[in-house]
Amino acid sequence: MTRILTFLLAIHFCFTVFAHPPVYYNADSIRAGIEEVPSFGLYKDNYFMAGAPLNHKVTRHTTDVKFQLSIRQRITKSKLPFDTYLFLQYTQKAFWNVLENSLPMRDINFNPGLGIGYLIVYKGRYIGQAYLMGEHESNGRFTNYSRSWNKITTGAAIRLNNNVDVQFKTWYPIIDGRHNQDILRYNGIFQLGGNYQTDNRQFNAGLVLTKRKSGLSFNTQWELSWKFSKNSSQYFILQYYNGYGENLLEYKAYHSNLRFGFAIKPSNGFSFY
Repeated sequence: MTRILTFLLAIHFCFTVFAHPPVYYNADSIRAGIEEVPSFGLYKDNYFMAGAPLNHKVTRHTTDVKFQLSIRQRITKSKLPFDTYLFLQYTQKAFWNVLENSLPMRDINFNPGLGIGYLIVYKGRYIGQAYLMGEHESNGRFTNYSRSWNKITTGAAIRLNNNVDVQFKTWYPIIDGRHNQDILRYNGIFQLGGNYQTDNRQFNAGLVLTKRKSGLSFNTQWELSWKFSKNSSQYFILQYYNGYGENLLEYKAYHSNLRFGFAIKPSNGFSFY
């Protein structure tokens, strides 16, 4: 309950203090536009990147490829009451040891979800999106290697101005995995993110902070991305992850990894974390 109240206060704070987008949108047009937006699309960033650890010796066992596929499907053709819509999302993240014999997948994390989305319109301005979602996440393994948990997630992405957007996400966990009962100590209890985009939309710089349950400790993910061309949604991407919980199998292990590759970002203006 405390995290949900914190989320609502954060949304109110952004509304009253920071919400000053430079472009005016007609609220009715935005709401009607739900029906015109393609029902199928990207949810989070889709990427493929390779790299190595900074806190361990670089070997063929520690060098890997990390890739993510993430899609969403709007279920309702038209908007529901209160200008909401129902959607499904599916995200799959994998860690691939490409330099080892037989090229094994070290871990694959499956994350389906069903949610209610809402386009945020404040004083006639479209400033972002909010959602309430039920999620499942597991790695499909057996016995001692199995990891699984569920969560009720609330979150929002809000554009503060033409260059900066912020995100907040928190969850109520339902931990059913026998071998990851302490997962909140490592994978966290809420998430904050921010992204800066240049005026020409060609360069992005982002930071995601995930608050672990104990103390003032955070998992951090830094990203720099550069668009291939002006009319493309494809980017070169440099990502640095520092902390725990990067994958489910090794959620207790500390990682400090630097990777480089390419990404395809959603065209709706927001890359959810």
